Amino acid sequence: MTTTSTVLYPAPAFSFSVSVAGSSGAAQGTTQSDASFQEVSGLDARIDVEELQEGGENRYVHRLPKPTRASNLVLKRGFVTGASYLATWAGQTVGSTYAAPITTNTIVVMLLGTDRSPLAAWNFERAWPVRWVTGPFDSMKNDVLTEVLEFSYSTVTRIAVP
Repeated sequence: MTTTSTVLYPAPAFSFSVSVAGSSGAAQGTTQSDASFQEVSGLDARIDVEELQEGGENRYVHRLPKPTRASNLVLKRGFVTGASYLATWAGQTVGSTYAAPITTNTIVVMLLGTDRSPLAAWNFERAWPVRWVTGPFDSMKNDVLTEVLEFSYSTVTRIAVP
């Protein structure tokens, strides 16, 4: 008699990848440096609730769902001095005069196992840069210069990974 059982362990949070898979052809120029990030945050979606009291019914309050809300996707990395699609995209959007339409892309964040195989993935549809922070410069510290890229997006979907 043979039984197959899978022992489930919590996934490591330190191994992940980020890629841009957009509708624009420029996203195909994504560099390797754009996939290396120190931290990814903002993977959060929630449904706010509206409370509605019904006339004559005092035992409870109806709780109705409002539209889903999500935080911005925040990517933190060491400052990239070479060619970077994300830095160019952020500069064109955040520093824009809005003479041209804002370019949106799909950002894919993938959680990887210890053997670098995908464990879970999230698609951030119609994402566009809303914030770009570099620094601070500090001559009294021996730190790596970092930059933070923040993206707004329409929807986030968790993708099943086989």
